Amino acid sequence: MHRMILAGSLLLALAAPVSAQVYKWVDAEGITHFGSQPPQGQAATAVDTAAAPPKPAAQVPSPGSLPKLDSQMEDDEQGAIDAKVKEEVAAREAERKRYCDAVRTNLAQLQNNPRVQVNIDGQVRRLREDERQSRIAESQKAIAENCSK
Repeated sequence: MHRMILAGSLLLALAAPVSAQVYKWVDAEGITHFGSQPPQGQAATAVDTAAAPPKPAAQVPSPGSLPKLDSQMEDDEQGAIDAKVKEEVAAREAERKRYCDAVRTNLAQLQNNPRVQVNIDGQVRRLREDERQSRIAESQKAIAENCSK
């Protein structure tokens, strides 16, 4: 029986500080103090120590919002595919530009220099006029087909 009384009084003693009032005051040096009893001869304000209201439960998405999520995922996937295609197109365009620059340079060399030499199997020889004209025609055709865009 003594144990029951001791346990009950212990619970009451522990419950008292939980519901105790807290006071706030500022001393003469401007320091803010908190305490369970207000100071003698100074004004103190009671601080509300009520527990914060519980947070609302997490919102479960309604079935109507799930298709939006699916469509957003599809939009993201489509955006990634579009970006990849744009990169490939840009790479092809850059390669085409390099090719066209090289063909135009080659054409200018063929047109401006009648004494063109070529290196065939380690031997350097001069192009005949008909070979030079043939290469000029090939270069002009390549430019017309690939570089007029």
